[in-house]
Amino acid sequence: MATELLQFHEMGLDDRLLKAVADLGWSKPTLIQEKAIPLALEGKDLLARARTGSGKTAAYAVPVIQRILASKQNVREQAVRALILVPSKELGQQVQAMMRQLTAYCSRDVRVADISGKDDVSAQRPILMEKPDVVVGTPSRVLAHLNARNLSLQTSLETLVVDEADLLFSFGFEDDLKNLLCHLPKIYQSFLMSATLSDDVQALKELLLHNPVTLKLQGSQLPDSSQLQQFSVRCEEEDKFLLIYTLLKLRLVQGKTLIFVASVERCYRLKLFLEQFSIPACVLNSELPVQSRCHIITQFNQGFYDYIIATDERSLVEPAASSQPAARDKKKKKKAGKAKEKEYGVSRGVDFQNVANVINFDFPATVESYIHRVGRTARADNPGTALSFVAHTETALMSEVEETLTGDDAQSSLKPYQFTMEAVEGFRYRCRDAMRSVTKQALREARLKEIKQELLNSEKLKAYFEDNPRDLQLLRHDRDLHPAVVKPHLKNVPEYLIPETLRGVVNPLSNNRRRKMLNQKPKPHGVSKKSFKGKNPLKSFRYTKRERTKKPSHSS
Repeated sequence: MATELLQFHEMGLDDRLLKAVADLGWSKPTLIQEKAIPLALEGKDLLARARTGSGKTAAYAVPVIQRILASKQNVREQAVRALILVPSKELGQQVQAMMRQLTAYCSRDVRVADISGKDDVSAQRPILMEKPDVVVGTPSRVLAHLNARNLSLQTSLETLVVDEADLLFSFGFEDDLKNLLCHLPKIYQSFLMSATLSDDVQALKELLLHNPVTLKLQGSQLPDSSQLQQFSVRCEEEDKFLLIYTLLKLRLVQGKTLIFVASVERCYRLKLFLEQFSIPACVLNSELPVQSRCHIITQFNQGFYDYIIATDERSLVEPAASSQPAARDKKKKKKAGKAKEKEYGVSRGVDFQNVANVINFDFPATVESYIHRVGRTARADNPGTALSFVAHTETALMSEVEETLTGDDAQSSLKPYQFTMEAVEGFRYRCRDAMRSVTKQALREARLKEIKQELLNSEKLKAYFEDNPRDLQLLRHDRDLHPAVVKPHLKNVPEYLIPETLRGVVNPLSNNRRRKMLNQKPKPHGVSKKSFKGKNPLKSFRYTKRERTKKPSHSS
């Protein structure tokens, strides 16, 4: 018989902390919280493998806050006692939000400051002069403040946390992290939280931890099949576009959806393709400024868009090469990668809220990337679905993912998605018609249009345009770009093209039925668990010969 989870009230936590936990609606700790919090409260150093959405932030935040509250019982001078290092601005904002929720009833005793943003170092100086109890930031930003003497950790720091440790090196923080260590005291407690225990994480372990307890929880990389349902479907390039059109246009996929592709160019190709059918989607482009990307994510979280098309950070930092590069080429690529802004981190480190589905339009290049992408859905207690399109050239990659997932948990493997392509063959000519409009010139102009818009909205260029009004006038009066010719007849789906099994449910030409379908859409703030209980939005369309005689069925 399995032992029961240790509850929050059994961990010896401060009453104010327990009250905040109750307000958050956490009836019981997650597995990582149940294992990590008691060890951390004992003063142990921890190395924990914890997937995104497993509750890892609270697993270190609760003991950090508890230790500060305990130390405040003895009258001590105000000082920075905890430092939380994160790989991106977006993750820094998430951590600060979580810390503030947990300190709701003790905010005077535990003050938190997030310095991971892009503000000037001098502008953040007043915040640090007040000596907040907890500082959250990227290694480069923390080091900048240490060098500017805005921050001192040598005598006061008690706890160091490195969140998403496996991303710190790929985001170019290796040197910053090593230089930061000389500013720390000789004795402090450390937590390393990571989705994978890579070689880089092992190197960090040697640098930061003293006799650590390693928590490598079984099956912790992805939730089990009761919460996350994973499917795969074999299809080649043209069929990928046909399938994504069918799933989105007939609303067989419901709720907020992340669609991952292999490159930024593929992002725009898919966006322009979907525009032909009046399916709105936004592209999360790594070439755009951080503020623009954050704005897109905020709009997605607020329900302005149902679909975001993105790449993950690996495809941007480590482009696939046809042959093994020489050591000199590796150095060049590494420098070029660092020159790019590493805070993109689409598959991880970005606060996507209430994602119902992840679709791998292009199968990820590594097992790690698959886990990071799919980890954006089925977070906390919410259900989620992952669907991967797999071309014949990607079969070996899928087998590698299946082998890894099955090794963790037999219930985590990918199941075949029961979808018969012949059932939607009538849509193929429409998809081909749309693809003819998505030319290389259209893709080039779509990206140019976005860059032009960024120039017009840029705060940094505002002063330049004030001094050079003619340049602004030329930019504004430049010819409008129409990236692809949208054909009106593709907007609606004629009823005769809808497969027989769905004709009683889907009728895009009927305004009443359309209104009914829109009313059934999940609210912008999330997808309720109840609506997915016992169902799967991606399995709503099963088309077989036997079903032709049966009454059509559709699960919303």
